[in-house]
Amino acid sequence: MTVSSTRFPHPAWLCARLFLLAALLLPAFAASAQDWTYRVRPGDTLWDLGDRYLKPSVPWQRLQSHNRVADPYLLPPGSQLKFPIAWLQVQPAPARVLAVRGRVQARLGDSGPLREVLEGEQLGIGQHLLTGGNASVTLAFADDSRMQLRENSHLRLDQLSRYGSTGMVDTRMRLEQGRSSNRVTPAKGPASRYIIDAPAATSSVRGTVFRVSAGGAGHSAATEVIEGRVQVGNRRGQQLVTRGHASRASTADTRPQPPEDLLPAPVLDPARPRLDALPAVIAWAPVAQAAQYRVDVVRADQPEVLLFAQDTTEPHTVLPDLEPGALRLLVRAVSAEGVEGLDAELDFQVNDQPAPPLTLRPVNTETLNSARPRFEWSQVNGAAGSVLQIARDPQFLQPVLEQDARGTHLRAAQDLAPGAYFWRVASRAADGRRGRFGQPVALTLTDAPVDPALQPPQAAKGQLTLRWQAGAPGQHYRVQLDRKGDFTHPLLDEQVDQPQVSLKRPWHGTLHVRVQYIDDDGYAGPFSPAQQVPLPCRTCYGAAGATVLLLLLL
Repeated sequence: MTVSSTRFPHPAWLCARLFLLAALLLPAFAASAQDWTYRVRPGDTLWDLGDRYLKPSVPWQRLQSHNRVADPYLLPPGSQLKFPIAWLQVQPAPARVLAVRGRVQARLGDSGPLREVLEGEQLGIGQHLLTGGNASVTLAFADDSRMQLRENSHLRLDQLSRYGSTGMVDTRMRLEQGRSSNRVTPAKGPASRYIIDAPAATSSVRGTVFRVSAGGAGHSAATEVIEGRVQVGNRRGQQLVTRGHASRASTADTRPQPPEDLLPAPVLDPARPRLDALPAVIAWAPVAQAAQYRVDVVRADQPEVLLFAQDTTEPHTVLPDLEPGALRLLVRAVSAEGVEGLDAELDFQVNDQPAPPLTLRPVNTETLNSARPRFEWSQVNGAAGSVLQIARDPQFLQPVLEQDARGTHLRAAQDLAPGAYFWRVASRAADGRRGRFGQPVALTLTDAPVDPALQPPQAAKGQLTLRWQAGAPGQHYRVQLDRKGDFTHPLLDEQVDQPQVSLKRPWHGTLHVRVQYIDDDGYAGPFSPAQQVPLPCRTCYGAAGATVLLLLLL
């Protein structure tokens, strides 16, 4: 009789299934065989401790028997009681959404409807989290462990529970896609777990800082350890990964690779990271064997909260304007295999106060005929001074001029070449702290000749009056008249407050006139191009009149 092969599994297949079953059952068996230790405090009683920590189905008398306590009324302070893990209360411990950046969605189960994730909400077992491009979410667990789920990731929450008031928590997740960064609170007892399953391997810790990649896009899954130790394994084997190392795993059917060194932290360019005024350019020395770089900005007090992230193949990038506060810049090299290295860190402060002033003059897109224009802005309450910046680009990545002012106006300290510029102003507090810059204002400087729009001269009672176009409020004028046009010995050189000048009428000939506009702070712009004013001959007028009279008499 022939026996079907389907009734008797192949020995190798059976061994693999048994190994996997043992691997799944071993943690639960180990936890059930372990005790949690409690140190007795003054006033403790067995029935109070039983009510606080034991399941309702476990009476306190079992705790007395397990610890061989002769007198339940006499518990010496400082002595220890053993609580079997299996007897402890187990309660749900939802994860709290600490921060959301970009579009983050959640669903319950594999096929539930998607909804937007909100900061502050709680997520329970069975929830799936999905982050979009340029998005991230930060979770806080019952023991204050933190996870940062990065862009284009998919995470499933498998187990979120705590053992009563013991401080022990059981946190288990599956990273289906993408990357996570984790900061795990040190375990407070034998039942505490923090486990991340990925398609190729599982990472389990009892307190450390590490990153996990699910792999994909030609890269293996990876576990990168920044602090502490992480156990990485699958059914093919285990690897203990220590600080500064990583282990990669291609598939669940291949043993995790031996630990490899993380790429070193890049060295930031000390001439570039001036981050008190954003946007700003940052740069670093290239790292050997780096295929690209990862740039993050996080909160300095909560480094799991991601504010900005960028991948770049160049050893430099531009940080955009960011929310105010104490921030931290992180830059790390990424290998060709997709393993991220150690971080270069730089803490910096983005101040929101004092508030920036309102810009007054020049107005947006105004054109000025001045190499050293004057800028004016409003007064901000509480500000002791101001900072003016002028740049060619609206991001002010390379300012051409930066000046401090005590008041609300300032003239450029140096000549600026003709062209397009942007200017902005920030307030400075009495302690020297500079606030956020205001919005940039576009400005064009030109060296085209000034046209004073000279009007035709007017003569009356032996006086010649010249008028021209008025300047800005507060300006006065210097006017020069010359017969030759070289202005070496001008016929008139006078400063006036009004855009006109009167003088005794010259006899005849041609006058050359030029005007200079002077601001109320004494800054004088260039003279206008000289203009000619022909003066008719008064004798000729008289001779012509006599001839006409003679003809009439004839």
